[in-house]
Amino acid sequence: MINNDVLRSIRYMLDLSDSKVVDTVHLADPGFNIDPAQVHDFLHKDDDPLFETCPDTVLARFLDGLILQRRGRDDSQPARPPEKRITNNIVLKKLRVAFELKDVDMHAIFAGTGFPVSKPELSALFRQPEHKNYRECGDQLLRNFLKGLTQRVRGAI
Repeated sequence: MINNDVLRSIRYMLDLSDSKVVDTVHLADPGFNIDPAQVHDFLHKDDDPLFETCPDTVLARFLDGLILQRRGRDDSQPARPPEKRITNNIVLKKLRVAFELKDVDMHAIFAGTGFPVSKPELSALFRQPEHKNYRECGDQLLRNFLKGLTQRVRGAI
């Protein structure tokens, strides 16, 4: 899925302003250079002349900041470096951590969108890529998860 779509979905889900998105990025990396105007350009539609592609580094820091914002910082653990490449599986993992979702919650979210996922399929999404049972998270799966999580957060579920 395109990083811009993920950012757009999460921003809508949590009703965040451009400056709140910047604040969330700065939670993960206070020295990272980003401003509300850049975020606004990331949120334009693909065919808009002001559209700017959201780099993996921005989305990774935003998701890390979201985890810190919702769960707090664990000072006993060293800060993890942000991922250089973001995949749908990483987005799914980070959202699961940020919203403190258990397997039951994940199944309910997928079922709520009419896209049920079995237990083995779900666990395969969270395995290491080298594992023989690893499964890549497709765009449709992530879109349905974001839709279901939005319904849950906004109170429709």
